[in-house]
Amino acid sequence: MSEAGERGGDMLGWQTLLYKEILRFWKVGFQTVAAPVLTAILYLLIFGHVLEDHVKVYGTVSYTAFLVPGLVMMSVLQNAFANSSSSLVQSKIMGSLVFVLLTPLSHWHWFVAYVGSSIVRGLAVGTGVFLVTAWFAKLSFVAPGWILVFAVLGAAMLGTLGLIAGLWADKFDQMAAFQNFLIMPMTFLSGVFYSIHSLPAFWQGVSHLNPFFYMIDGFRYGFFGVSDVSPWLSLAIVGGALVVVSAIAVHLLRIGYKIRG
Repeated sequence: MSEAGERGGDMLGWQTLLYKEILRFWKVGFQTVAAPVLTAILYLLIFGHVLEDHVKVYGTVSYTAFLVPGLVMMSVLQNAFANSSSSLVQSKIMGSLVFVLLTPLSHWHWFVAYVGSSIVRGLAVGTGVFLVTAWFAKLSFVAPGWILVFAVLGAAMLGTLGLIAGLWADKFDQMAAFQNFLIMPMTFLSGVFYSIHSLPAFWQGVSHLNPFFYMIDGFRYGFFGVSDVSPWLSLAIVGGALVVVSAIAVHLLRIGYKIRG
């Protein structure tokens, strides 16, 4: 086979795996897409109703408007993580992972397919959350480019973390521990429901150590043109963190960590 033919065969392989992973979550869309949208609506209704008249952010931005981008990004992050992690763990438990191992796909193809499908799911859920919650607040789009950049980077990073968790975990209990003790706290303590300027100095410093904060703050900047830190700083930190976790994930795939005998 010619070099071009081999390249075309490889391309078809990773595209097939990507399609399979997208189809996997889309076939149960009521659970994987609709349910997170409903959860975000409940958060908005409860927090927005209780705090709308008591909290003002960035001077003129209403609390409900401030909350919408945070809920959108939180949904993107959580669902991107859930997609890759649950797929790998489920494949391990059911024994179907062996069929992917038998293919000539490289570790890079695995990485692109699993993280790519996580980005698709994260953006699909985020779009759904935005379309529904935007009815409750008046939003502006000062810098839409930043919105797209941080949504994609955030989904990619959490999809990669989900890939690492899925490789490490042998059962759903271990994956749940990874999610409950790492992903959930970092997400909820990243400024989804508040501006970190409302926190005491010590907790502001702690928040600046959380890379999830920079994802949400940069994403929110795209809507209002103001943020707690510079979007360029957020971009540098999120981009750097993505490079690090991607390098770890690709290395684990290359050595076949917990998936090859």
